[in-house]
Amino acid sequence: MDMGILRDRMNSLAVEALRLQSSDGAWRFCYDSGTMTDSYLIIVMTALGIKDSNLVQALAGRIASRQQANGGWKLYPDEEEGHLETTAEACYALLCAGFYTAAHPRIAMAKQFVRSRGGLSKAKSLLTQVIFAATGQADWPRQLRMPLTVFFNKLGIGFDLYSLSGHARAHLIPALIMANRQFVARNSALPDLSDLFAGSSRSFENDDTWISVLSGFLSTLPLDGLTSLGESDALEQAKAYMLDRVEPNGTLLTYATSTLLMILALAALNYSPQSTLIHQLLRGLRSMGCSDRPHIQIATSEVWDTALLSHALRQAGTPPHSNPLLNAALYLAVRQQSRVGDWSKRSPDTEAGGWGFSDVNTLYPDVDDTIAALRALRPYREGLPDGVAKWQRGLNWALAMRNDDAGWPAFERKGRRLPTELFNFEGVSDIASDPSTVDLTSRVLSFLGEELDMTIGHRWIDDSVQWVLSQQRRDGSWYGRWGICYINGTGAAVQGLTALGMASDHPAIKKAVKWILSIQNEDGGWGESCISDKVKRYVPLSASTPSQTAWALDVLIAGSDKLTPELERGAEALVRALDNKSWTYFYPTGAMLPGSVYANYPSYNYIWPLLTMSAFLKKYDV
Repeated sequence: MDMGILRDRMNSLAVEALRLQSSDGAWRFCYDSGTMTDSYLIIVMTALGIKDSNLVQALAGRIASRQQANGGWKLYPDEEEGHLETTAEACYALLCAGFYTAAHPRIAMAKQFVRSRGGLSKAKSLLTQVIFAATGQADWPRQLRMPLTVFFNKLGIGFDLYSLSGHARAHLIPALIMANRQFVARNSALPDLSDLFAGSSRSFENDDTWISVLSGFLSTLPLDGLTSLGESDALEQAKAYMLDRVEPNGTLLTYATSTLLMILALAALNYSPQSTLIHQLLRGLRSMGCSDRPHIQIATSEVWDTALLSHALRQAGTPPHSNPLLNAALYLAVRQQSRVGDWSKRSPDTEAGGWGFSDVNTLYPDVDDTIAALRALRPYREGLPDGVAKWQRGLNWALAMRNDDAGWPAFERKGRRLPTELFNFEGVSDIASDPSTVDLTSRVLSFLGEELDMTIGHRWIDDSVQWVLSQQRRDGSWYGRWGICYINGTGAAVQGLTALGMASDHPAIKKAVKWILSIQNEDGGWGESCISDKVKRYVPLSASTPSQTAWALDVLIAGSDKLTPELERGAEALVRALDNKSWTYFYPTGAMLPGSVYANYPSYNYIWPLLTMSAFLKKYDV
């Protein structure tokens, strides 16, 4: 292995990343999560009669460009044939935009693809079902017709809303408002998509939970009966829930999808599409557009990208007090949150101090971003106004979020689990609650070891270490929730454990190294399919991606005191993966909703390779 070549590539990658920094110190990449949000915006605007031809046509063009030869749309390149819900949504949006006519061969192919998969009744996504039901294309699922008093009532009887994850709440509340009112926004501009269903029924096949039966019975009660149960008051509380969580940029908790549902929910509450509030929400959605392509991001990732990149650049040799890193620190410092969010329901005695994912996130901090920001800001604490105290508040917030099992969740300490049969939508078990995850917990442990010199031997730390060890699979891998997937989890776990002083010959580390070596590609790199995230077992991509190759190398670097041929081949493959701008360079290695939403982080082709190459050179270039 020519260390000079590796060092030159690391340095050129750092220079390239620095060129992409914005003038305010942030990095702003296009967080590409497919066509879902683009389709939804077109459909909602059409249903409500809101005009913006330039935006709609640009988004429609991007959607159309992603159609496959068989008529379908894919979530990721190696998905077999295509994805039912994504195809139905894209077809709907293109017709709404007038990009294609109903008779166009491309539309005929898309419809045939949907029907070949059993028709729209097979759709299992909550968002797909809500969008089609709210615009009159499908029946409202009975499982969403439960009275709002189930979650909102003065007596405290029913389900605890805060047992759900924050992102689940933000999407479920507007959906329940619409379903309760059996809202339909329909006009002559909307196409008729009844031919997407295989038969005469316009209901969804997965609508068969006990809640569906209960909701169906409750929907037969007289309106005054529901009112006497406090339904009117519950409706006001649900509306207030949404209004209280609108961020400064006009989005509901900074998610495009929840914001779109809120717009429809407001229409169900008789707000005019021309109202100031709906215009505010639409401005928020437009602000989430990418600068380099027509795409509405599901969320923007400025804080995450900036925190991780500034740390990676510093590790790769960029001077800590250079202007780019100082500007990044100033940007991050002012985005520390001071508002008390829903996380306080489970941690009432904790002071605000976390960081969120997005530029304008003021209410919804998360542990991963907070740890990344704390790591990035640590060298600058003394020079920032009240920097030491603010940094300590951020650390206190992150540590307070630890779950009782000694792992860390993404957003809030774990609440009580709702019955698993409550909803029957795809991925509900992954989004309804916010459990501890290996990748996130391990990044916390890595931070505590590397930045605070904490080690195994402290009981508090040992409990978390034991939790991570308990999650290792028999083959030596770990599942990572927020990246794809077993390579991500294994890389994070090994780094977290060894940062705390676990020896490279520990059985868990040796098993992880053995597993990583067993899945190394012929070209020396690593790649894992998004399919792994859906089926919950490792599925190879049969090609190498930059971020996954970096994550795998992290395991070998941590577990190997000497440079091995496998390490050399891996480092050479990482350089090739960075230089090869084919589909593997853009493969989505970010996980959001298993089976439904995956994301390509452009920043990941800088962050993880920079960190891995710097670690490689520090350990072996001696």
